[in-house]
This record gives sequence, structure tokens and C-alpha cells, in this order.
Amino acid sequence: MDTKLSIEARRFKKVREEQQHTQQSFAEILGIGATTADIERGKTKLSGKVVMELLRQFSINPLWLFGESYTKVVNINGGDVSPKVITLDVNQNDTIALVNQKAAAGYPHNIQDVDWYETLPAFNIPLPQYRNATYRGFQVEGDSMLPNIRPNEWVLGKAVPNVTEASDSKIYIVVLNDSVLVKKLQKVPNAPDRVRLISLNQEYLPIDVEVKNIQELWLVNSKLTFGIDEPNESSLLRELQQSMEELKGQINNLNT
Repeated sequence: MDTKLSIEARRFKKVREEQQHTQQSFAEILGIGATTADIERGKTKLSGKVVMELLRQFSINPLWLFGESYTKVVNINGGDVSPKVITLDVNQNDTIALVNQKAAAGYPHNIQDVDWYETLPAFNIPLPQYRNATYRGFQVEGDSMLPNIRPNEWVLGKAVPNVTEASDSKIYIVVLNDSVLVKKLQKVPNAPDRVRLISLNQEYLPIDVEVKNIQELWLVNSKLTFGIDEPNESSLLRELQQSMEELKGQINNLNT
């Protein structure tokens, strides 16, 4: 009979039994009524509240609960931001998967989907700087990191296993639950559960995020850029200033 039940019902029951709770006591600590019998029989679906409480109280991975991950327990206090999937070539060597802007929109939701990663282009860089580590490439969207990183450029990041190993004031690719950001990371004093993400473009305000909401962290150490002969922001500014000076000179000549 159990084999006809949904995987989440069976795993819910498994968690209860491992925690040595009765159906009544488990329902009480989860705050869902008198008993968990209907959930375990498949008559009542797991609510978001139940899933949240299982995560909060027992660190049960929601993805495992619904059969979407082999990892049963997660650290809800955050910290573990190592890659969820490693991409390999036919010789079992690490490759650098490239995540363009369109793919980045779905990256947080496919972060453990091995099949999804196979749809991404990947390559190797035969240089010593890219050995003995895992790298991933992301295409930058928007102008929040000007002037150092321009829109549509690619940044290559080295995997960081834990937030505690992140360094202040360095640029990281930060994979949150719903987005991928390229920002300068700063630890928040007296708040180990939060980090501050800072844009190089001063028009954007810093944002604070909770460590537990960071899925992956990649230290940016290089970038791929195109159109290197195009004028950069500083040269455009100099040209504008020069034009203004010339205009002022012409106006002064008219007044004399």
C-alpha cells in the first residue's frame, strides 16, 4: 500500500519515525492539528507551512522531500555554498560551463538538475590558473558593475565552498534563491548571518542578504570581453569634457 503513496508522504512519515514522534506529537510541534495520519495516508497534501517547519526544525531539504534531490539534510544557517553540480568532459575533467543571461534566469531553480547542465555550453582553458579548481562562467546583465565590468561581458568565477572563506571587497557571482548577481561582497560587522552586496556603479544602493539564501558563491578572477577598441566610459567622459570646453571657448569668442 505504501508504494502507492506519493514520495513526499512516505518521506514525511520517515522523518517522523526517525525523530521518534507519534503522529499526535509530530502534528503538535508542526502546528498542523491533532494528528499527521491524513498526510501519511496521502489524504492531505503537504502544505508550505509543513515544509517550512520541517526545514526550520529538522533541516529537511524540501527538494529531497519531493524526490528532487539526494541530499536529505541541509544547513539552514547557510554557509555551504559549494557547487551543486560539477560539469565534466568525456575524460572526466572539470569543464567551465557557460551560463548566459537567459539561462541565468533559470539557474537558481535548476541548480541541482544534472540534465539541465548538459544543455549549457562548456569548455576548458589549458592554463595553470584554471587547474585544481572548479570554475563557471556567467554573462553579466545590466550596468551595476560599471566601469570594471560592462553589460554582456562574461565573468569566470572560482567555486567557493563556504561563505566563511569569502574575502571582503572582492567581486563574486552570488547565486540566490531567485537570481544570479555579480557584486562586490562585504561582511556585515556583528552580523555573521548576513552579507552586503555592493555595486561598483554608485547609482545602485548596496543590498543585504541572509547567508542562508545564498546557494552558490563564485569568486570572480577573470572576464571575457569583446569590442576592446570601443571607447570606454572614461574616454567618453574626457571627450565630452573636451567638447564642453570647446563650446565655452566659442561662446566667449562671441561675447568679445
